[in-house]
Amino acid sequence: MERVDLMPRPGDDDSAHGDDSAADLAGRADAYAAVPLLNCLLREVARPVRQEGDHRVYRLPGGDRLLRVRATRRPAEPEVRVAGGWHRVGHTELVKLVAEELRRHTGLSNHELPAEMLDSRDAVAALLAARTGATPPGDPYARSEQCLLTGHTHHPAPKARGGGPAAGWLPYAPEAYARFPLTLLGLRADTVVEEGDTSALDALGTAPPGYRLLPAHPWQLDLAARELAAAFADGRLVRLGETAFDTWPTAAIRTLYAPEQDLFLKFSLDVRITNDIRRLWRHDLLALRRTDAAVCSAFAAFDGPPAWLSDRGYRTADFAFEALAVLVRDGFRGRLLPGATPLLAAGLVEGFDGSPLDRAADPDAWWTAYLAQVVPPALTAFARHGVVLEAHLQNTLIAVDADGTPVQALYRDVEGVKLLPEVSREAGWERLVYCLLVNHLTEIAGALAARRPGFDPWPAVRRELARHDVPEIPALLASPTLPAKTNLLLRWTGADGADARYLPLPNPLRHQP
Repeated sequence: MERVDLMPRPGDDDSAHGDDSAADLAGRADAYAAVPLLNCLLREVARPVRQEGDHRVYRLPGGDRLLRVRATRRPAEPEVRVAGGWHRVGHTELVKLVAEELRRHTGLSNHELPAEMLDSRDAVAALLAARTGATPPGDPYARSEQCLLTGHTHHPAPKARGGGPAAGWLPYAPEAYARFPLTLLGLRADTVVEEGDTSALDALGTAPPGYRLLPAHPWQLDLAARELAAAFADGRLVRLGETAFDTWPTAAIRTLYAPEQDLFLKFSLDVRITNDIRRLWRHDLLALRRTDAAVCSAFAAFDGPPAWLSDRGYRTADFAFEALAVLVRDGFRGRLLPGATPLLAAGLVEGFDGSPLDRAADPDAWWTAYLAQVVPPALTAFARHGVVLEAHLQNTLIAVDADGTPVQALYRDVEGVKLLPEVSREAGWERLVYCLLVNHLTEIAGALAARRPGFDPWPAVRRELARHDVPEIPALLASPTLPAKTNLLLRWTGADGADARYLPLPNPLRHQP
């Protein structure tokens, strides 16, 4: 059977495959969608049994079946053991197998998650088809944000889009290189709720007398149409057209960037994406200014280039507090080092044309420079300021110089930040280790090592961690395990998306020189 190349090759892009047949698109969609689902199954449920050439064999304890996968950086070509040999499992059959195993493993049923797994695969197929007629962004930062066809590498349905038809969401999909104007609304002044600095919103257009300007994500307006119908009917909301400029969606989908204004805007989106319905929840908005101020204070005390993209305010309506909320986030001006190019860390893992990983002549020097930028801010914010950054791949930007060398880290998204002692130090440390080491550095290390066979990334990580005076680090370096979030089991058991649960993962830092 023909093997499918799951990870983009340097300079390769799905938009170049304009003559792809439907069968080829379907096969590639199956392959992309299988990677994160297999990652979850192998990490959270399966038990390793043996190596067979370039394949690894696992036992699925729920039904005592054997599963074999090709043991590349991303697991591929799943097969189950049957009488007389191995049977290749397609994506639909893989979803069925996973559901059966989880029912036996947990004693619980779940009809929603298998549907999301299938939706995620269908979304990938729609994205691949859309790319055949689309041009990738010319800007490397935009390419890094919009390259994520695999997405979260350890989530069972990272590309699910709520089960609706692709025509409803595809025009707003970053993976399809979407560009679109904001919808402008007039919000009656006596219904406005806002906090912090929202002045950037007033520069996006002109509101009529007695109204304030409120930009809206067009997809969210479609999703919330029934909820907002009465407000449009009685004049609390009026439509003012669209912005004269386009915005483009970042990897987070509901966060849009307006390059001309150098402004990020984050919206509610009534769709489950990975673990959560992506609304701007009231409790998070009410805590926003206090939490953001704590992070700003921590970054202001740093001696060096790390930057925080502040979520400096929000505006919404009192009658649709969450549905219409828009959050104003700093752009790069005054924060990015002169001449540096920001790139999304998750994009480095996925791969995109122009990635500095593809031209790193000295991987050890590049990796050492990367660690020197991303690790100190996260550790220092925790140890000295009680700030737990959500330093995972989608919240970390790495700025590189003209040679592709990392020179600055920029962090974002106050919604994921935790403060001590609102969470215990132990819980905060566990969350930081998961986000920074397991979700982030492990994936970048794997991407770099895949390009440079024989390169061992972990001694440099150990050296970088060891130079920081944080009480928890000696135990971390000696621990046999690291905490890995169980996204598959969390979703199967119906746990709250923010209720992180972890299982032990072998610690590659132990016994390193």
